[in-house]
Amino acid sequence: MGLSTNQKQGAAKSQTPNKGEPVIAIIDVGKTNKKLFLFDQHYNIVYERSARFTETVDEDGDPCENLESLRLSVFDSMHDVFTKKEYDVKAVNFSTYGASFVYIDEAGRPVAPLYNYLKPYPEELKKQFYDTYGGEDDFSYQTASPVLGNLNSGMQLYRIKYQKPELFQKIKYALHLPQYMSYLISGNVCSDITSIGCHTNLWNFIKNDYHEWVYREGISNKLAPILSCDHVNPAAFPGSDYCVGVGLHDSSAALIPYQVNFLEPFVLISTGTWCISLNPFNDTPLTFDELRNDCLCYMHYRGGPVKASRFFGGNEHEEQVKRIADHFNQNMLAYRTMEFEPSIITRLQDKTAPGTAANRGSLLMKESIFAQRNLDDFADDTEAYHQLILDIVHQQKASTALVLKDTPVKRLFVDGGFSKNAIYMNLLARMFPQMEVFAASMAQATAVGTALSIHQAWNKNPFPNNLIELKYYSVAGVSM
Repeated sequence: MGLSTNQKQGAAKSQTPNKGEPVIAIIDVGKTNKKLFLFDQHYNIVYERSARFTETVDEDGDPCENLESLRLSVFDSMHDVFTKKEYDVKAVNFSTYGASFVYIDEAGRPVAPLYNYLKPYPEELKKQFYDTYGGEDDFSYQTASPVLGNLNSGMQLYRIKYQKPELFQKIKYALHLPQYMSYLISGNVCSDITSIGCHTNLWNFIKNDYHEWVYREGISNKLAPILSCDHVNPAAFPGSDYCVGVGLHDSSAALIPYQVNFLEPFVLISTGTWCISLNPFNDTPLTFDELRNDCLCYMHYRGGPVKASRFFGGNEHEEQVKRIADHFNQNMLAYRTMEFEPSIITRLQDKTAPGTAANRGSLLMKESIFAQRNLDDFADDTEAYHQLILDIVHQQKASTALVLKDTPVKRLFVDGGFSKNAIYMNLLARMFPQMEVFAASMAQATAVGTALSIHQAWNKNPFPNNLIELKYYSVAGVSM
């Protein structure tokens, strides 16, 4: 399975004789990497282990997660931590990517593959669904879920019901992936609001209950009882006396350290392949315009809605950096640490993207501006790269503004890749002069948030207030 282990030295602490250091184990499953962390009571990583699995295919030949490898890895990881006498595992919890169901029978055995949310969705079935339940716009408004096919995980159950009725009959429970992993260790089935509330088509945000279709189609009979994110179950897996959390959706988990550490209203801009703006202080229903601009709602671990907007900024950055490096015959690594040069931005202010000058705000959400630019128009790669980031930050402003509207937010936190980009951070501060803009850094925010969600169940210390390192960016310098 290709496991790598990395032992990290924690601070020396006095320990009870014959008892190891109290820790919580977190298993964090991403699409690429699967990780196990042990955190001490101050949320320092004292041990970590990672694995990568080869994908398998479903009955249609589409790629999907290797569910059996994942299951065996959970047991292998738990066995590993219980052999380490220097640690005393007090609790276990799980976070995973969303939009993924594991279907189990009466005996608790999986009866279907873990279908990939990128699997194409049958068009005729999609039309049947939305025609039956009020049309795409009204339905999306109620469920805060843009029309995303299998990425709306409830639609996976709808597809099984109509295309694989025999399989549908075998399903006792459909568990989102975090809750399946919790079930493996606790033996208890449950549902979790952070998974249900993430663009699943299952939850009616207006009524704060499952949508009518979930009851009419018999889907509700396949869903386990909803438990709160701070709920813990006793463990069924052999080991010491420890408790098991119900698991969380990774995007909601990553928000928890910020919710714990900051009481003043804020927006978190999580930057990676997608740049996602998360506002836990905006509970207004999504408008049709927001839905058309790729806004959606998550659910935070306390059960409230988190209005979110997103655009493909990290992916655009990667694509266009390759183009710049090839054109100017440069090494792509040079752009990771490029310094911010205000004078270049001043020169670029008069340059406008072809055909978009009058439409900045709507087209920016849909189209890559820099891809339309002629690289021969730039003096060198430094100028071209500044233009790329300027274009991305214009997109970021349009995207983030959608979730800021009519809220009391005065702080923007940026984590992920762009938080380390000096050009992006300086330009973002200038795009939002009325805000305090911070680059935020912390190790493994998703895993830490997952641990914090059940803090009271295993840790007698108060919530830590030093989890996140912040760097402030002022608006002095270039005017935008």
